Amino acid sequence: MNVLVINAGSSSLKYQLLDVDTREVYAKGNCERIGIDGSFIGHSEMGGDKQQLDVALPDHKTAIKHVFEILKNVDKPIDGIGHRVVQGGWYFPESKVVTDETLGWVREVAPLAPLHNYAEADVIEICREMFPEIGNVIVADTSFHYNMPAEAHNYALPKEVVDSLHIRKYGAHGTSHRFIWRSVDEASNHTAHKVVSCHLGSGASLCAIQDGKGKDNTMGLTPLDGHIMGTRCGTVDPATVFYLSREGHYSIDEIDTMMNKQSGLAAISGVSSDCRDIEAGAAEGNERCQMAIDMWSYRVASQFATMVQAMNGVDTMVFTAGVGENSAHMRKEVVNRLAWMGVKIDDDKNAVRSDDPREISTPDSSLHVWVIPTNEELMIALDVKELLGK
Repeated sequence: MNVLVINAGSSSLKYQLLDVDTREVYAKGNCERIGIDGSFIGHSEMGGDKQQLDVALPDHKTAIKHVFEILKNVDKPIDGIGHRVVQGGWYFPESKVVTDETLGWVREVAPLAPLHNYAEADVIEICREMFPEIGNVIVADTSFHYNMPAEAHNYALPKEVVDSLHIRKYGAHGTSHRFIWRSVDEASNHTAHKVVSCHLGSGASLCAIQDGKGKDNTMGLTPLDGHIMGTRCGTVDPATVFYLSREGHYSIDEIDTMMNKQSGLAAISGVSSDCRDIEAGAAEGNERCQMAIDMWSYRVASQFATMVQAMNGVDTMVFTAGVGENSAHMRKEVVNRLAWMGVKIDDDKNAVRSDDPREISTPDSSLHVWVIPTNEELMIALDVKELLGK
């Protein structure tokens, strides 16, 4: 079964056409700067080089039309379309086939993720209009976390407020964490039971997974909570918002922009939101870059301990996503802070780069430490196959 996986953001659209059974990726690409000057499409096909097409992309409808036009040259039928939706709210405890009703739900919960859900809903609608014969499936990032224990997802706010506005911890990166669980379960020959999955990229979250079930995660009502990210501040005292408003005279929209787009590693380092640039700066003696690394690794280690508490123990730690998969230095920084727990990694194994799951812990480590490349697109495609029954 060939599945087209689409991930639409506020000004971008990523796509991948793959065979679910063989896991071959026939084509993939990204539409960037949608609605902004200088828009383009980066596209590559199996065995070929990446190409850049400079095209005007005034909106997502134009972008997805270009994608379908490009994919005609791939000469592979599309049997189903899977859509990554950031926020599923209270409607998506699992993936669902797109209908008028389920599409309406994506829009209804969009205030919880306005930069993403509205764009995602628009793209789903366009796909249905252009190819009504092809089934579509919604895979929400929040689904994996939805059934976590009540003590983990509830907030200590007035019940009538919580109930009327559906306020709770929803989490994010659930599709990635679900894939990591499947992968480490297989790679460890089913010996991993209490796993902390560390999805560490420009967006970042940790998730406690016990025998395949999410027990807690570090993101909250929105993806702003939790770990320090590329441009997101992560957890701060909620009263910071009130203080910025009253004393700094910032508007709510300005605070929203500040905390989501002007904070995190970019703000701490003063150099970049990219860990590669920050590592280079620290190596050259930039104190702000070193502070960014120190704060980042401290927060990962602290939140790791919180995830361990959610399961009353841990036997496996997994690093994944852009930083988690590719930065041996940042992995080492985190593990050094967990030495008190007896966590140890082999420096030679840690330095190896591979597309395959690999264990990097030493034989005498108190828990198993793995590096596993995530594959959200495959996870979404598997859901499409299951729900469309092909």
